[in-house]
Amino acid sequence: MTQLPTDTIDFSLHQETRLIHEGSIRSQFGETSEALFLTQGHVYANAEEAEARFTGESPGYQYARFSNPTVDMFERRIAAFEGAESARATATGMAAVTAALVGQLKAGDHVVAARALFGSCRYVVEEFLPRFGVPTTLVDGTDLDAWRAAVRPQTKTFFLESPANPTLELVDIAGVAQIARSAGATLVVDNVFASPVWQKPLALGADCVVYSATKHIDGQGRCLGGVVLASEAFIQAHIQTYLRQTGPAMSPFNAWVMLKSLETLPLRVGRQTQTAGAIADALQGHGKLVRLVYPKAGHHPQAALAERQMGGGSTLVAIEVKGGKAAAFRFLNALRIVRISNNLGDAKSLVTHPATTTHQRFTPEQRAEMGVGEGLVRLSVGLEHPDDLIADLTAALDSV
Repeated sequence: MTQLPTDTIDFSLHQETRLIHEGSIRSQFGETSEALFLTQGHVYANAEEAEARFTGESPGYQYARFSNPTVDMFERRIAAFEGAESARATATGMAAVTAALVGQLKAGDHVVAARALFGSCRYVVEEFLPRFGVPTTLVDGTDLDAWRAAVRPQTKTFFLESPANPTLELVDIAGVAQIARSAGATLVVDNVFASPVWQKPLALGADCVVYSATKHIDGQGRCLGGVVLASEAFIQAHIQTYLRQTGPAMSPFNAWVMLKSLETLPLRVGRQTQTAGAIADALQGHGKLVRLVYPKAGHHPQAALAERQMGGGSTLVAIEVKGGKAAAFRFLNALRIVRISNNLGDAKSLVTHPATTTHQRFTPEQRAEMGVGEGLVRLSVGLEHPDDLIADLTAALDSV
């Protein structure tokens, strides 16, 4: 697509190295840091060149809604790290989820999805898609037989999160992928909670992976963004035209911020994961907790699955405080370092009460079905010193 010099990277290099250098496009000025191309359009030497760009006969950029050099660099780099042939960046994570699903579907198709989903993701599959003649069956994502039983002749795609938001419930990605293939369906995986550092759904059999780049990929609470990753054939068949014609494009500025963030992604997520594990160990068995959920902890009900498909335990910890909503609120309000926010993956540790924020629109019965109790709290672990976070969390729990 680009006419500018692009770095050619040795594929034998480690991923961390490629995450710094892959896909760099340099202008005639030979800049070290990636350039920020803030432009809506591009000019052509003549009318013939413009025609050739739009027919695809001549490579190059046309319009920022279709492609942009800075966004192109971000797409190349995250695709290299994920192990995907191709990627397309979007304005938000939910734009990526919607594109990955809607781009494949038409009226009469059928979707099977895990019921434990982020609130907006469940809205898309449970309420939005059926408006356009695409029914969805929600299943217990942990039960492979439930996935098999939900398949219809019209089933076009499966959708899941693993670990799920906010319960950290795991789904056997390889197992579900096999069922999807047998049914002639595709599998789309939202990999936000694991991040591309700790889990590679494409290698486990998924057809498409989506991220809210707002979370770990930015990692410092600055910009919105999303990304869809898959084979080049999948992107061209289902994603490229949808994005071009409907316009959920990532801004070049946000792409530039994401590019700089990718350079430190493994360092940040690695440190946050170590701290999350230390917190899980420190709080496990605390008298004010009903339960604590962390994927790589031995007491996680799916610890064996986490060991099989995840390289690390995530930066998220879920805890359920005894005493329901009132006790959970007292815990949140007693925290001094950890801040209350519905975001995650930030350098700052953040905590939220899903029943009244990310999952508040569901009925109590629906939340109970998803495992979102009134005392459940989702903790996103940041880069603060582990001892300070453990002291803050323990003191807040003790005050409850």
